[in-house]
Amino acid sequence: MSVRELSKGPHVQIDEAAIWQTLKLHSSRDASRVREVLAKASAARGLDPEDVATLATVSDPELIQELFHTAKIVKEGIYGRRLVLFAPLYVSNLCQNECLYCAFRASNKELVRRSLTQEEIAREVRIMIDQGHKRILLVAGEAYPKEGFQYVLDCLDTIYKTTHNAGEVRRANVNVAPLTVEEFKLLKAAKIGTYQIFQETYHHETYQKVHLGGKKRNYEYRIDAMDRAMEAGIDDVGVGILFGLADWRFEILALMQHIRHLEQKFGVGPHTISVPRLEPAHGSDMASHPPRPVSDVDFRKIVAILRLAVPYTGIIMSTRETAEIRRETFALGVSQISAGSRTNPAGYSDEAFDASQFSLGDHRTLDEVIRDVTQLGYIPSFCTACYRLGRTGADFMDLAKPGDIKDHCDPNAISTFTEFLLDYASPETKEVGERAIRTFLDNMGPAQRQRAETMMEKVRQGKRDVYC
Repeated sequence: MSVRELSKGPHVQIDEAAIWQTLKLHSSRDASRVREVLAKASAARGLDPEDVATLATVSDPELIQELFHTAKIVKEGIYGRRLVLFAPLYVSNLCQNECLYCAFRASNKELVRRSLTQEEIAREVRIMIDQGHKRILLVAGEAYPKEGFQYVLDCLDTIYKTTHNAGEVRRANVNVAPLTVEEFKLLKAAKIGTYQIFQETYHHETYQKVHLGGKKRNYEYRIDAMDRAMEAGIDDVGVGILFGLADWRFEILALMQHIRHLEQKFGVGPHTISVPRLEPAHGSDMASHPPRPVSDVDFRKIVAILRLAVPYTGIIMSTRETAEIRRETFALGVSQISAGSRTNPAGYSDEAFDASQFSLGDHRTLDEVIRDVTQLGYIPSFCTACYRLGRTGADFMDLAKPGDIKDHCDPNAISTFTEFLLDYASPETKEVGERAIRTFLDNMGPAQRQRAETMMEKVRQGKRDVYC
């Protein structure tokens, strides 16, 4: 079936004229109006496009700090001091698309192409397990070896079957090319967690300028991928923007339109939002010189505004960013981070093979990141319980909005972090981590603390994968 045939039917409609009009009418330097929006946001019920436009144009340093403070309150009220950790597993850099910002683009003849065999994937997974990972994001370029889409399904099967010493991967999320509804059904049957794909930019003209060839050039087929995934029964989907391609203010308002479409059609929006910025990529001048660069201050504003606009949606921060920027965004709204990442096939096992999709800003190991996170007062979590107990999609939001999900997430974070400390942590990280757990327990209510301590004791006695 051709891309033209696949893209027939109703599409997600991004009303660009409405976005520009909203930005024009609601750009406000009126401090009282900004504070009115922040007061509304503090109730954690989300924001309207007009509110988002107001916050997006804030430039006064005092108001920016008030924005950051409000985001911190909302983030900690919903997620507490937990940070979920994962790592990407790149299985292939084969690609048919011509994306000017990406090292994997088809015309980049300097890049050595590679798709991993199932044996090589198992080796990568064993290394990741030995680092302490339980959650993996499977990533592939938008072309497959001769097996076609079956290759992705085989990769998932290998990931779940691979164990090493005391460990295993408990949930694999997936970032691969847009699929048909039938293919998405197969992906769901493979027991994935979240299906993730980024529109990159919602600005139509920019999209066409930076995507010169391949199926990805079809804007409508890509933006409708989430509809097809949810029609196939995948109720946890992750969206994202590659900031630096177009005006970030336009992008977040377009993202809000996409989210509202999903909420109206399926009753629930995305489970996660990723916020990557353009970083240098081998052979790409655009990646090193973004058309619309985003400053560090504006990047922090993006995270804070998204946290207030969609308070119950997870925000993912990758290792594209430096350790310093990552630390600063934890308090502003980030709830999931990658750590110890490699962005090329065989990146964990073959250090001599350098064919990365983009440059990393944070090169620290998982153990180093965890030690840093705990010293900042956060509890790392490797929990996958919600996926396996069916607390996904609308069911997850029904627990999240009244705050009930914390009754599960906090004890599960303690349990999985205790596993890491016992099985994988360095002595320095173990000491810091045990101290952080004691502080975390002291801030729990009596019933929740008892549940967490019971689960933690089971882990200490040798049981693994303890969750509620």
